[in-house]
Amino acid sequence: MKSTTWSAGLSVTGDGTGVVAHAGSAAVRMLADRTGLTGALSAAVARRGFVPGHDRGRVLVDVATMIAAGGQAIADIDTLRHQQQVLGPVASAPTVWRALDELTPASLKRIETARAATRARVWDLIPDGLPASRVAGATLPAEVVVLDVDATIVIAHSEKEQATRTFKKTFGYHPIGVWCDNTGEFLAASLRPGNAGSNTTTDHLDVLSRAIAQVPASHRKKLLVRADGAGASHGLLDWLTTMNTAREHGRRGRSVEYSVGFAITETVREAIRLVPKDAWATALDADGEVREHADVVEITGLLPATTRTAWPVGMRVIVRREHPHPGAPLTLFEAADGWRYQAFVTNTTTGGVGFLEARHRAHARVEDRIRAAKDTGLNRFPSREYAINHAWLAVVQVAADLLAWLRLIALPEALKTCEPKALRYRFLHVPARLTRGGRRRHLRLPETWPWAKDAVATFTAVMAIPMRT
Repeated sequence: MKSTTWSAGLSVTGDGTGVVAHAGSAAVRMLADRTGLTGALSAAVARRGFVPGHDRGRVLVDVATMIAAGGQAIADIDTLRHQQQVLGPVASAPTVWRALDELTPASLKRIETARAATRARVWDLIPDGLPASRVAGATLPAEVVVLDVDATIVIAHSEKEQATRTFKKTFGYHPIGVWCDNTGEFLAASLRPGNAGSNTTTDHLDVLSRAIAQVPASHRKKLLVRADGAGASHGLLDWLTTMNTAREHGRRGRSVEYSVGFAITETVREAIRLVPKDAWATALDADGEVREHADVVEITGLLPATTRTAWPVGMRVIVRREHPHPGAPLTLFEAADGWRYQAFVTNTTTGGVGFLEARHRAHARVEDRIRAAKDTGLNRFPSREYAINHAWLAVVQVAADLLAWLRLIALPEALKTCEPKALRYRFLHVPARLTRGGRRRHLRLPETWPWAKDAVATFTAVMAIPMRT
């Protein structure tokens, strides 16, 4: 049949020269160099009297590049080693192991400082300024930086140090992280044993403190912290409230708002029973339109005075009700009237309850960030040793940063909205031929590749960034 004759006479050999398999990943590596991240990491992990054969900052960027391109194991660094004609010498897998093993808690903190310094420059390079977070078909004020905190389960398929049984009855780790909703950056994370609590206050305070330190100083004046019900602890809400006491904490002019899930306790149920029927307002969907069969109301004033005074001053409690999906389990309280209830708390004083509830539900985008992070190295920790896995998590954050920065300052519209898997298929894994002429090297992408022009535009944008050493 003619449909199968395409393979007639085809032979396959392994003697090709000048061929680069993952040519697009070179743009990720180049971005790290141009923004100064590579040099900053080199300085962060340098050790007096130790001159490695491979610069450790270079090694960390190469591992992050490999992860961004889909690598899941340290041995996958070989996907870059075959590109030495383009990238120059790349460390071997054993060298990568040593580089990760050398990272101490002190050097990991210096890596965070290096990332923060580079981030400040990247945000200055964004063509139209920092993107505004979108809520209910509109945008929040451009100066508001939204931080979404959440934890996730990472299953371990073999015995690993501090991997334990999780609350979901699986086995592995329970890392917690913070993402910037404006930019999609993975700002901070902590690797935790699988049995770590979902609402552990100290973990929330630690990761949020480090995330805020990642936000450039000029953008810290208006922050919005969002979390699900795991964040509804007295410790966290008290801490967020004190962030507004500028004179005591040296943060004059800073505004920190929060939007955090809240448990439906018996006290809350009693307050809901007191809500007049005409007090419920219609809820909004993601596009800002009226959402059918969903209402919202504030119940702060209906709560007992003892409950209100037990929580921070200015905390508002807002409840949403909606008709449940068919087959959804209901509590006895919900089954009585056929509504499903959810609550959250906020210290925001402006805006209608419908908008504030839609703003809170936009926290669900963090699930997309987590999914993308798991597709970029977070879904698999490579070592039996906890310290090396903690170092791996730090490099995963670097990889996520690089992909976010690529979208912010280099990718054209056709590639900007791609999730990691699609971006690899269309750009990072594009093949090319390396040729030489006129004392220059030329990376030639396939003319027939559907995204060839977009790939060239991306390289052009990265190369236009003034080199920062």
